[in-house]
Amino acid sequence: MKKIGLNINSSKFIDEKVVEEIISKITQYIKDSEVKVYRDSIGLEKIKFEGLDMIVVLGGDGTILRTARTIAEFEVPILGINMGHLGFLTAVEILELEKAIESISKGKFTIEDRMMLQCKVNNEGHIKAYNSLNDVVISKGTLSRILNYEIYIDNKFYTSFNSDGVIISTPTGSTAYALSAGGPIVYPTLDVISLIPICPHSMQMRSIILESNSEISIIINSKNERVFLTVDGQESIDLEKCKKVTVKKCDFKCKLVRINGYNYFEVLRKKIF
Repeated sequence: MKKIGLNINSSKFIDEKVVEEIISKITQYIKDSEVKVYRDSIGLEKIKFEGLDMIVVLGGDGTILRTARTIAEFEVPILGINMGHLGFLTAVEILELEKAIESISKGKFTIEDRMMLQCKVNNEGHIKAYNSLNDVVISKGTLSRILNYEIYIDNKFYTSFNSDGVIISTPTGSTAYALSAGGPIVYPTLDVISLIPICPHSMQMRSIILESNSEISIIINSKNERVFLTVDGQESIDLEKCKKVTVKKCDFKCKLVRINGYNYFEVLRKKIF
């Protein structure tokens, strides 16, 4: 492991001395290593030409989500260092960074694969794809009325319902918006897709867990209502001219670095329960 990236979330007001110290610790424990610094994920799209062996992310869950969407297809492992509030996706807290780097230098870590989703939007014949680590959400605008959604699974009609929206979530995203909407907690390394309605107008409409190879099509029935697609809670797309959205599993997975001794259930108790 010789080439290491360092992606910094500038909004966390990380002092330059801290950055220099982190670089020093990396080069101290991982001999002959080279560190390339990125800020706010700018330039990460060129990472496949950098030949990085790992990228260290300084920020919170949002920074990891943004990083994953940019580099996951290049299969570069991500080590998340929590500088935010929740830090559910991160591997360690900032005060544990030196110990984590030392463990990595000794090979005391594993790579955890996380399923991702690809969402395709067809706007008048122009198809654009979006990748997500957490979820894809289709929802009404702030002042819009409730909408009707038709759901097809592998081109087979599943159901139609009225609601404020629908969440299509990965296991990683099951502890995010999906959980708030009443969805189940799904163990993060499983290969399944959750579909969760948001405030449905039917007591019978419930969440469903689908096999990961399923292709989900959502047809939006609206009459001049504002409808939006949100990817990982960070990218928003106006679906004014789009009436169908298709979601399926990505061909690649996000790779998260886990230091030996990492306990998902301990993190779940501390961060969620």
